[in-house]
Amino acid sequence: MARKRLTQLFPFLLPLRIWQRNLFYQIGMKFDGNKYSKNFGEKLKYKVCKTKTLMINENSGHDIIYQKNKVENLKIASKTMNHILIYPNETFSFCYLVRNSKKYGKYKDGLILVDGKIVAKKGGGLCHLSNLLHYLFLMSPLTVTERHGHKVKSFPNPDKSSLEGIDATISSGWLDLKVKNETNNIYQIDISFDEDYMYGKILSNSESNVDYKIVNGNLKYIKENENIYECVEVIRAEIDKKTRKEIRKEKLYDEKVLIEYELPSDVKVEEMWFLWKKQ
Repeated sequence: MARKRLTQLFPFLLPLRIWQRNLFYQIGMKFDGNKYSKNFGEKLKYKVCKTKTLMINENSGHDIIYQKNKVENLKIASKTMNHILIYPNETFSFCYLVRNSKKYGKYKDGLILVDGKIVAKKGGGLCHLSNLLHYLFLMSPLTVTERHGHKVKSFPNPDKSSLEGIDATISSGWLDLKVKNETNNIYQIDISFDEDYMYGKILSNSESNVDYKIVNGNLKYIKENENIYECVEVIRAEIDKKTRKEIRKEKLYDEKVLIEYELPSDVKVEEMWFLWKKQ
């Protein structure tokens, strides 16, 4: 049996622990050698990439009010980074910027994952924004320097055509999403909303001659120790804008996540021992 953390034995200590972690994290950022983006500006001229994501997931299995609250939380958090400029040699940090969210409004109860369980908490659902940003970063020349995937997937994606393995969980003081601008150009985040969707763009002061496309490879579901995992490769292709020909393709990383919802009957699940046998 795993040893319980002090905050699990004494839950009243959790706020103090969170405050401590946030303090240490912010102090650490002052001495880690990075220059963090904090300047905002008018929209830059050129679009590097764009995407959109449906905000309400009706397959969550929880009260829809938490999904609606999440939308409000996303709008508040987005104001802390919308139109942020990422200059050459600067690093964008999700947690560094979103810490200033209080001046834009009060968070509502949304769903978050704690110790493998879905619970309601103020500000829940902000991973929806970090997911969108991470996907945009993968489709840009920016270099992802910190990203953490979710370890558990509690409900299916609302859009069946969406890519797997491109999510990015955040937890202030523990887990961040960071990218560094190692180019000579300036980049900018642009976020907007309508009734159903959140839209994201990466803009630049210079027009690029390439596009980036993210695809999945070798998606499979495996059963291991009575648990089912989704395993997938995340691959990026670089495409010439004029000819639309693929210049090169590279695997960025492998992703493995525990599935905690019932898969459709037509999804094949392979036993781990069978995979070993094939190898």
